[in-house]
Amino acid sequence: MADFNKILDAGDVDGGIINVVVEIPTGSSHKIEWNRELAVFELDRIDPQIFAKPCNYGFIPQTLDEDGDELDALIITEYPLTTGIFLKAKVIGVMKFVDDGEVDDKIVVVPADDRNNGNAYNSLEDLPEQLIKQLHFHLSAMWATNTRTRRNFL
Repeated sequence: MADFNKILDAGDVDGGIINVVVEIPTGSSHKIEWNRELAVFELDRIDPQIFAKPCNYGFIPQTLDEDGDELDALIITEYPLTTGIFLKAKVIGVMKFVDDGEVDDKIVVVPADDRNNGNAYNSLEDLPEQLIKQLHFHLSAMWATNTRTRRNFL
């Protein structure tokens, strides 16, 4: 398997088009994480199905958040993406929160070339209200079970 932190960079951060590696597909209750030391994906745990992901989760290569992990990305697509692929993604917003006293931001992205929706998503405000509610519910539930606290949602 390729070491994404060696073969990819973060992308064109200033231009808003970044590289994102998919860890967890939409609908999965598997907590899959990139293990930097081994350069492989690792199943951390299986959560109850009620905590299935409302969108794809991934990370931005060669970045580090305050929690010591790569920056997290919430990847908005109509269908699940496969663990281990990477995509060029357009940043449409940031969801900020604190996990155990540390900043743990989520960068919200869409594929840079999404012909399925005509590249309609350019900001968080463009997302369907129901999806925003699902993300809010999911992250709030995860905060409650993992001692996370809400800092700013949008």
